[in-house]
Amino acid sequence: MQFNEILKKIIHTGVGRGRFWMASIGLGIAMLLILVALQVHTNFNELLYGSRNQNERADYLVVNKKITNDMMGKPELTVFKPEELKDIAAQPFVEDFSIITAAQYNVRLEADQLGFSTLAFFESVPDSFIDVQSTDWKWQEGQQIVPIIVPRDFTNMFNFGFALGNNMPQFSEETIKTLSPGIVVSQGMRTGRFLGRIVGFSDRISTVLVPQSFMDWANNIYSTGAAKAPSRIIVKTKDPSSTVLTNYLEEHKYVTDEEKTKYSKIRGIVQIIVSAVGFFGLVLLMFALLVFSMFIQLVIESYRNEIRLLITLGASPGQLQRYLLKQFIPMYLVTGVVAFVAITGLQWWASGLLAKRNMFVSEWPGIMSLVATVAILALVYAVNWFAVRKHIAEHT
Repeated sequence: MQFNEILKKIIHTGVGRGRFWMASIGLGIAMLLILVALQVHTNFNELLYGSRNQNERADYLVVNKKITNDMMGKPELTVFKPEELKDIAAQPFVEDFSIITAAQYNVRLEADQLGFSTLAFFESVPDSFIDVQSTDWKWQEGQQIVPIIVPRDFTNMFNFGFALGNNMPQFSEETIKTLSPGIVVSQGMRTGRFLGRIVGFSDRISTVLVPQSFMDWANNIYSTGAAKAPSRIIVKTKDPSSTVLTNYLEEHKYVTDEEKTKYSKIRGIVQIIVSAVGFFGLVLLMFALLVFSMFIQLVIESYRNEIRLLITLGASPGQLQRYLLKQFIPMYLVTGVVAFVAITGLQWWASGLLAKRNMFVSEWPGIMSLVATVAILALVYAVNWFAVRKHIAEHT
């Protein structure tokens, strides 16, 4: 017990006290920084992948090649080759994909109700890639009415651009669905007339869609020559912000809607910040461990004669080690609890702040934060145990 009293006196007086508190504060700050880095990473992943933050289970990207000056007038350079399609399908971020079939014939829409006639274009994709559900979305040969899906952006362009600029009335989506524009498809001397019926408005694909069955039939009847290679594809992916995906697109000079991939840049920034905070926390943790080791060395070195005397009087090295380590265990626990309580308070505050912006994360720290707290405390204990054992062995 005499040695235990000596240690308490050293720890709380003189140079020993200064190093003890320096190590304690360093350990606390290091733990807090590491926990903040882990929790920010957990929260960001929850914002990206959490069920409460998902509008749908997957995202769909329309991908095409980037048009450069060298490609102008060379349409063969803008289409996807079979080997390119095969390579895209094999990528880990692709859950499913399909070509977007383009019309190989001329299309004219005649809307007498709106007082205009215009050239148009049709494209088609498999039904599984369409975000409009309608029992009218079907067509078979001989059917005069062709269902159409138009981009919602087109209706906004008409209402707030064309209509206002030409003193024409604006139309609601319900009214537009009642219109039946005439469809004239032609190629050379061959012409076909149909009636269109707008069955829905797409937020996913910015093109005028017709059923795949109509597209295949019309391309077979009105096109000239062999089928053309696709120039656009649609890709289903769970994570449009994946850096693997965005790097692949950039490397192959493919482009898509940057609005859907914008989080890849945000993710990169967050990862840099998290890595910097985590790295600084690890450096500070190493500094705290070093100071603890130096403090232990100072204690044992300053009282080496007393240690030898206690050994001579019958105290074992193991007893001395336990006495010394017991002085640090309360500090470990208090530091760990304070750091974890602090990160809990920060997480609760952050969850409330994000919820006001319709972004949801857990109100409590993740399991990784708790595991990290226990792991850091275990590491500090192990390092100090090794230091105590080493320095006591040198003086016995």
